[in-house]
Order: sequence, then C-alpha cells, then structure tokens
Amino acid sequence: MKNIKLKIKGLAAEYKPELIAIRRHLHQHPELSKQEKETAAFISSELAKLDVPHKTNVGGYGIVGEIKGRNPEKKLIALRADMDALPIFEANELPYKSLNEGVMHACGHDVHMASLLGAARILKKLEKEWEGSVRLIFQPSEEEYPGGASLMIKDGVLENPKPAAIFGQHVYPEMPAGKVGMKAGKYMASTDEFYITVKGKGGHGALPDQVIDPIVIAAQIVIGLQQIVSRKAFPGMPTVLTIGKLEAKGRTNIIPSEAKMVGIIRTFNEDWRAEIKKQITQIAKGIAQAMGAEADVFIDQGYPFVVNDDALTDRAFKAAADFLGEEQVEELEFRMTAEDFAYYSQQVPGCFYRLGTRNDQLGMNSPLHSDTFNADEDSLETGPAVMAWLAINELMEKK
Repeated sequence: MKNIKLKIKGLAAEYKPELIAIRRHLHQHPELSKQEKETAAFISSELAKLDVPHKTNVGGYGIVGEIKGRNPEKKLIALRADMDALPIFEANELPYKSLNEGVMHACGHDVHMASLLGAARILKKLEKEWEGSVRLIFQPSEEEYPGGASLMIKDGVLENPKPAAIFGQHVYPEMPAGKVGMKAGKYMASTDEFYITVKGKGGHGALPDQVIDPIVIAAQIVIGLQQIVSRKAFPGMPTVLTIGKLEAKGRTNIIPSEAKMVGIIRTFNEDWRAEIKKQITQIAKGIAQAMGAEADVFIDQGYPFVVNDDALTDRAFKAAADFLGEEQVEELEFRMTAEDFAYYSQQVPGCFYRLGTRNDQLGMNSPLHSDTFNADEDSLETGPAVMAWLAINELMEKK
C-alpha cells in the first residue's frame, strides 16, 4: 500500500493544474437544482476522455460511472459529488466569476465535482494496482427538495450490485486547505421547511378596530414557535427552528389581509422531528384562531439526519491520517446544517467528511452560501487524492 500511496500523491500533484481548470469552468457555468443539463454534459465529456463507461440522466441530470480494477466483482465502493449551484449573485471579482447572473457555486459543488473527476483520473491510471470497482456518482439537486440523492436511489444508483460503502466529500471553509475532518455517528441534522399564511382582514392603518391585523398575529406566532425550542425540546437534543422570511404586503397606512412566514426545522431524532411539526401546526392555528384569524400551515418533508457508519468512519479516519499525516485530520463536531447524502447512508454504510478550503492570506475564508465564498485551489490536490485513497483502502479492507 505504501507504493500505491506514493503514486496517488504524485498523480494528484500532476493533475492539479488540470483540475483547477475544470473547477474554474464549472464555477463560471453554475446551474440551479434540476437544471444541471450543461454541467452534466461537461462531466460526461470528461468521463468519456478517461474512457470511463457511464450512464446519464439518472435521477434527473445525474451521472453514474464505474471504474473497474483487478477482480472487479470482489467489492464495490461508491464516491459521490453533487452538481447544483445556488440562487446567489456572486460578489467575487475573479477571472472565473460566474457568467450566469444570479447563480453561483457558493456551496463548493464545483470543487466536489472537480475532486471526483480527479479521483477518477487517479483510479483509472492505477486500475491494474487495486482490486474491486468504484462507482462514481455525480448527483444533481442536492440543494432542493426532494433531493437528487433520493431520486438517484429510485433510479437504482445503489443497486446491481449494492456498494459495500459510500463516501461523500464537502468543502469546509472553517478548516485550512490540506486538511480533512470526520465525525462518526450522527453528524448533520434532518431538515424540514414550513410555510405559514396568516389570513386576517385588511383595511386602513388608522382604523385598526375595523381589521384583523395579520402582522400582529404573525408576530405572536413567531414568538410562540420559538418556545418549541426553549420550552418543549429536551435540552440535550440539538434543535433549531428558524424563521427566515416574514412578508406582509401592506404600507404605512395599509394593514394587509395576509402575512406569510417561512422557516426551517433541524434536529437529530425522528420522533421529536415529527412532534415539532405537530407543535408548529397547533401553535400557528391556535394563536390565529384566538385572535380572530386563520392560519394555513404547510410543512415540506426534507432530508433525514446524516449518520456516518462508526466502523467505516474509524477506518477512513485512520486511512486519511496515514495518507496526510495525523495533524492534517481533525475530528469534527456535529452540525445543524443538512445534506441529502443522508439517503445514501440509510441504505449502505456511509462516511460524509469535510475537505478544508480556507486560506486567510488569500482572503478565502467566507462562509458557505455567501456571495464571497471561494476555495483555496490547493484543496484540489488534497481532495482527489483522499477520495481515491479512501476508496482503495476500503476495497482492500478484508472485513
């Protein structure tokens, strides 16, 4: 394994300039969830250059390729990267700034795709030196319900044969480039979205006695919902309830007839997750009714929480430390962000880990989903190498 480790490192360094160019192309041409047509065409062309057989239009614009080593039927490991971008106007002034106005790879999916294409290059080059097969999953629509992972699973991405394990990698601007981080067990929260419309009676702002003010009622509902976390949740159960938008189209002297709010629910327990939804409905409808109005509540079922398989993650942590050095691999805390990788890890042992992309000297330290997010492209040497190494290490695992 020492010999193959050195070869992976050498190839990662050799391919880095090419992968930077690929990442920049993808960054310049981002596409939103369920619209990744040109992104998929580009990835397909890259896989074709490598002579990697692949299927297109899996679960939408998803692509599934497979690289076979010696004794390809021995074991199958899957590697996943997501493809979609976010509806954000990029504020970075870069030679490779987004050309699609209002759309940006602000979550690093361009780095994910470039890393997986890099891992594919390494695995293909060394295909005579490892046993088993590696499935490459380029997944659309991670950012939008119902999630491309669930759609690809319905299209059979985890079948014929079923992978023994799956790895996913995500950029992490809190961690310096060159490092990776992992956490066994529960890692990322479940997510659901709620939509509440308060229906009152509009009228003149100077005659409040003649209206049923939905803004005042909505404000009461906002306060009521916050008590789900502060007074209903078990203190040891991580729970987040955030209202991200409250809209009422009135004016200085106009009380509107409706007020709308939207928000998210995040937690790590399925029974409590279901209970939160009941509480939201009861509180919103109860407050509205008590104040002479009505409340319509819609809760959109999102992703389950991500659970990293304990044994797989332990092996991956040790393998990454062996490859990069112990000081370059960190143990992470759980996060209240969400990921549809959770669907894969419900079906097969999974390990979803983080790739450091931070560089303070270059000013690359903005958070994910911000209009100034950017990644240190030195991570495009670490990311592909670690993906390839984890896949090969797991294929060679005797258990």
